[in-house]
Amino acid sequence: MKRQFELSVPAGGSEAAAGAAFLLVTSLIWGCAFVAQSVAMDYVGPFTFCFSRFLISGVCLIFAVLLRRRLGLDRDQGLSSVRRGMSRRTALIGGIVCGIFLFGGAGLQQVGIQYTTAGKAGFLTALYIILVPIYGIAFGKVPGKKVWIAACMALFGMYLLCMEGSFRLSRGDLFCVFCALVFPFQILAVDYFAAETDAVQLSCVQFLTVAFISGILAFLLEEPSLETLFKAAVPVLYAGVLSGAVAYTFQIVGQQKMRNPSAASLIMSLESVFAALAGWILLGQGLTLRKLLGCVIMFAAIILAQL
Repeated sequence: MKRQFELSVPAGGSEAAAGAAFLLVTSLIWGCAFVAQSVAMDYVGPFTFCFSRFLISGVCLIFAVLLRRRLGLDRDQGLSSVRRGMSRRTALIGGIVCGIFLFGGAGLQQVGIQYTTAGKAGFLTALYIILVPIYGIAFGKVPGKKVWIAACMALFGMYLLCMEGSFRLSRGDLFCVFCALVFPFQILAVDYFAAETDAVQLSCVQFLTVAFISGILAFLLEEPSLETLFKAAVPVLYAGVLSGAVAYTFQIVGQQKMRNPSAASLIMSLESVFAALAGWILLGQGLTLRKLLGCVIMFAAIILAQL
């Protein structure tokens, strides 16, 4: 099966704009999910949380796939039997590959959140802004100068937004650094497989893969119980339905339309900005001039990358 690994695949402006819109909504949902991830750690372990949230995400998308087929909206229905089989095989293989990388990133982040502040976790995870274009070079995706400038601007804006006090790395910080090293592989894997298959099917297999691996580790390393899961029901449901089923599927659709993983990673990094704004509006958390400046710099970086 022939696949493209070029950075500048010709695409209409409307397609790229629609992709950016999907990724913007994704970053908004993810930004609000940071609170849910922190609250859930009061009741369940990180792998139990990942297992439950991604199992819910996968089940939601199983129903979505069946409903789309029932309504005749499945992308594969317009293909020949051979191409339909290739598309579904790509969804299976690609979903497993993306799921392995997603488990690595999400699992390490969830473990790290237990031992560090939300601000540090957000900043260190966002190192993938720089790593995505670096990793992409190995696949022939050479970013332009604007992308590098925008990535550096976004990283500086993230520092102003998230970092306060000392910058000593704790155990939790190291987990978040390793998380940042893994997430670019998930973004590049999505970019690789998304053009060849249906986004909902790919996302569904990805979630079930994460749930399977997380479930094994949860039962080996933790003590999951229905009682603790019920106590964490609200954050788990938010993470499973919105942050998982909706947002990660939007990520795949957005990357399908943009075909530029470096620019996509910049837009998705706005999750930290939305997390700060949500904390300010909903929880009354302070938003200082320094943090506002960080938000402005990050927004400017996204605009520069899209010009």
